[in-house]
Amino acid sequence: MQLDTWRIYPVIALAALAGGSIWLERITRVDEPLAQAVQTGPDFIAEATRVTGFGADGRQRYELLAERLEHFPADDTTRLHMPRLHMQQVGSETFITARRADVSPGGEQVDLSGEVRVRRPGTADALPLTLDSDTLSVWPDAHRAQTDSPVLLTRGAGRATAQGMRADDLFGTLELIGEVKTHMPPRRQGLPS
Repeated sequence: MQLDTWRIYPVIALAALAGGSIWLERITRVDEPLAQAVQTGPDFIAEATRVTGFGADGRQRYELLAERLEHFPADDTTRLHMPRLHMQQVGSETFITARRADVSPGGEQVDLSGEVRVRRPGTADALPLTLDSDTLSVWPDAHRAQTDSPVLLTRGAGRATAQGMRADDLFGTLELIGEVKTHMPPRRQGLPS
């Protein structure tokens, strides 16, 4: 009988070793990664924001204010609520407002939408300019803008409507696109002597 108990101990030891191996394999197994939940909401929210851009010469080129800023990581865009963009150039400044704006990754492009209003005060050399549209894309660093939405443009007492617009040097050069209608008041004639 003593001989038989010695034979059963190796079997018990092998069974314990096999059981331990199975247990160790199960607790160290890397399961299939769980499907990552795609975040659809913002990962960052800020209230009353201000972003300022400077040129290579150190002068302020633009200031972008918003009541609320939200960053969406899925496409790395930033949404601004009630944005106000103030762009400055030598001798002129431009104010742009809208209900909403989406800023591209890196901030190169700002897509404004909802009651977009552009205002440029008059100067000694230029009449005041206004532009109203439902959308407007602006490249602040390049001082370019464009829209494919209908626009109403006024310059002084002159008025024009069109189906779209392209501008370089932020309204230094302006191209109205599609079904352009204008109303230009007559120029004042010199007074007789």
